[in-house]
Amino acid sequence: MTTRPGPRERLLDAARELTYSQGVQVGVDAILKQADVARRSLYQHFGGKDGLVAEVLRSDGGLDRYRQVMNEAGDDPRERVLAVFDELDAITSQPAFRGCRYTAAELTLTDPAHPAHAEVRAFKEGLHRLMAAELTRHGHPAPDAGADQLLVLIDGVLAHAVTRPGARPALAARALAEAVLAASK
Repeated sequence: MTTRPGPRERLLDAARELTYSQGVQVGVDAILKQADVARRSLYQHFGGKDGLVAEVLRSDGGLDRYRQVMNEAGDDPRERVLAVFDELDAITSQPAFRGCRYTAAELTLTDPAHPAHAEVRAFKEGLHRLMAAELTRHGHPAPDAGADQLLVLIDGVLAHAVTRPGARPALAARALAEAVLAASK
């Protein structure tokens, strides 16, 4: 017999799904309805919708997914970086793809004090560190600058795939990532 997740987990699951499919501006009532919890649970566990949105971003596991893709590609830093673009091609080709939840939240939430902004920045900094570490292992002469270039490509893929479904921008970005990697030689 399976036990039903508690209110906190149901709120996170509902918010994760709805904020991705409808954006962070989705109403609290829609989240509560899908989670099948009382409004009090939202405030008790997260202090309100702002805290829930921040926790969705914090617990999304985005960096873990990048690490997993890279680990599955083996130990060669070049192959690990290129595997990210192969995975982005697979992800952005799916009909349910709606873009990067982190960038969408950053652009939608206009209150500079919203706690989600810190989560977005932490994710982007973590991704930068991950790419810079691979470029360092690859012998890139300027791994921080190279990581900046790779992040521009990643962000570009995630945005371009939303505005031009079917364009497969990750394939173009992969070729540009190879140029970044070639600077190591």
